[in-house]
Amino acid sequence: MNTSPAQSNGLHDFDFFIGKWKVQHRRLKERLVGSDDWVEFDGTCVTQKLLDGQANVDDNVLNLPQGGYRAVSLRSYDLEKKLWSIWWLDSRSPGHLDPPVVGKFVDGVGTFFADDTLAGRPIRVRFLWTDTQSQSPHWEQAFSADNGTTWETNWHMDFTHMEE
Repeated sequence: MNTSPAQSNGLHDFDFFIGKWKVQHRRLKERLVGSDDWVEFDGTCVTQKLLDGQANVDDNVLNLPQGGYRAVSLRSYDLEKKLWSIWWLDSRSPGHLDPPVVGKFVDGVGTFFADDTLAGRPIRVRFLWTDTQSQSPHWEQAFSADNGTTWETNWHMDFTHMEE
């Protein structure tokens, strides 16, 4: 398949995600403690392009059983490095912006990494985007306490496109 430079450089990797989505969440109640106790809840997500497509933002509603909250994902594409950076900000701690996960898509799978802390200890964070060519893309988050040797997946989001 012949693609233009703009298509092949990654700038359009998140075009699949523009629009309105219903979200099914499955998240571990506790992370990196060997727990297998999951909580499931629903939500919504609305994503739009910014900066002429070089960035996008989504507005999330997360309906946790103990009470909902709002969150924002901001993604920005570095044309020179051909990498995306993704930041997370939520209403539970509006003064805190998580370190960005950075990465790209290869063969339809987006993989993004960051160094962060959990309960004061250093961790690696990984985001994976899969099924991006379907009407039901999948996102998951995993943490590693051993610099990426092993991973604990702790959050899944399954998206279903909503009619405009």
